[in-house]
Amino acid sequence: MSKYTTGEIAKRCGVSVRTVQYYDSRNILTPSELSEGGRRLYSEQDLKRMKIICFLRDAGISINNIGELLSEENPDDLISILLEQQEQALREEVNECKTKLEIIKSIRQELKSVENFSVESIGDIAYAMANKKKLKQLHAILLISGIPIGIIQWTSIILWITTGIWWPVVVWVLLLIPYGVWVSNFYFGQAAYICPQCHEVFKPNFKEAFWARHTPTLRKLTCICCGYHGFCVETYGEEKKNNG
Repeated sequence: MSKYTTGEIAKRCGVSVRTVQYYDSRNILTPSELSEGGRRLYSEQDLKRMKIICFLRDAGISINNIGELLSEENPDDLISILLEQQEQALREEVNECKTKLEIIKSIRQELKSVENFSVESIGDIAYAMANKKKLKQLHAILLISGIPIGIIQWTSIILWITTGIWWPVVVWVLLLIPYGVWVSNFYFGQAAYICPQCHEVFKPNFKEAFWARHTPTLRKLTCICCGYHGFCVETYGEEKKNNG
């Protein structure tokens, strides 16, 4: 039967001699015998055990748990449970890393729209990102609420063109006016804006916000805190001011 020295078993398992010695000191992998000169000698069974230890370590199982497992007579069930737990922990870690990666990507994307970068800009981006989901929900509410008006609009127009009946268009206009007033008040009541100059979150007056030039994420406004006039970042939230 083959015998392996510490160096040989380390080489076969792709670990360092120091690692094999460490497992010996923890009584996880003790040599089958010692040579006349006092050298550790490992058997084929020891080699298999070492490969199992390396496999479990690569799977992220702790040394303490491995020691407990290998001391059991029938460790199969315990190994299965531990591997299942480790798999769940790794999946959670992967999801956490994915979330962090998405945050980094979002920050880098947002930074492209910042003309004059500063530490405060990070705070603005963080605030906008924290409220991004709520802002998307707000947009979704507006889109869904506008569907019936859109259906009435196109139905009435088609009816007018094909049959000459025009009164449904009048009904659409009469419905559109109160809907427009409601949706505008609702939207600007929920939306807020981040000033790139003083980094305050503010709510402009309705008239200015309604008529202001805008993009899907920016609106040209006058900051009520510092007087800056220019494009401000749209977000969701209450008006806030920094202390000090």
